[in-house]
Amino acid sequence: GGDLVVSLDGPGSSGKSSVGAGAALALGYRFCDTGVLYRALTWLALERGTDADDPDALVALTPELDLAPDTAGRLRRIRVGGEDVTERLHSAAVDGEVSRVARHAAVREALLPVQRSLADGGRIIMAGRDIGTVVLPEADLKLFIDVSLDERARRRALERGLDPQGVAAASVTAELARRDEVDSTRPTAPLRRPHDAVIIRSDGNTLQQTIEAVIEAVRAAEEQRG
Repeated sequence: GGDLVVSLDGPGSSGKSSVGAGAALALGYRFCDTGVLYRALTWLALERGTDADDPDALVALTPELDLAPDTAGRLRRIRVGGEDVTERLHSAAVDGEVSRVARHAAVREALLPVQRSLADGGRIIMAGRDIGTVVLPEADLKLFIDVSLDERARRRALERGLDPQGVAAASVTAELARRDEVDSTRPTAPLRRPHDAVIIRSDGNTLQQTIEAVIEAVRAAEEQRG
C-alpha cells in the first residue's frame, strides 16, 4: 500500500509547496520542495557575486548547500555554512535570477544526486518542475498542477502584499510569464507535463480543495499498489 514516491510538478507560483506540504502532512509523508535547492544556490551566488551565466562557478557552490528537515519533518530548511538561510530565499532578487541559475545542465546534474537520495526512503512527495520527467522518472505516482497564469500572478501578488488589481501586480504577471518562457524552453529538463501524470486542477479551488485532490490521488495509487 503506502510508502509511495510521488512527484508533483508545475509552473512557478502554482502553489506546489503549500499543496504538497499540506497533503504530505495529512498522509504522513515527507515533503520536499526542490525549488529551495535552486533558490538557495541563487541566493548564495548573489551573496558571493557569482555570475548566473557561469555554470562551473555555480556548480562549485553546490557542496555548501545542506538540505535538512524542518520541525514538521518536511525537507525544506536550507543551511549554507551551518547558517539557516531558508527565510531569505523568496526575495525579489532571488525570484528574478533563479530561472537563469536553474537552466544550466551542469547545475541540474550536480543537484540530481541530492534530490534522488531524499526519495530513497519512499513515503515522500517531491515538488518541482522536472521531478516526474527527469529527477524521479520511476516515481510511483506523478502529479501535475494545472493553473492559469492569471491565477498564479494573483497569488504571487497577494504573497507580496500587493493589490492583485494594481499596477505592481501587472509586473508580477510579466515576471511569471518570463520565467515560464525560460523554464519551458530551456534545453535541459524543461518544465513539461509528464505524459503519465494525473492532472490536479487548481483554478477556482481553495488551497484545501487542491490538497484534498492530491490526497485522493495518492490514496487511490496506494490502493492500486495493494
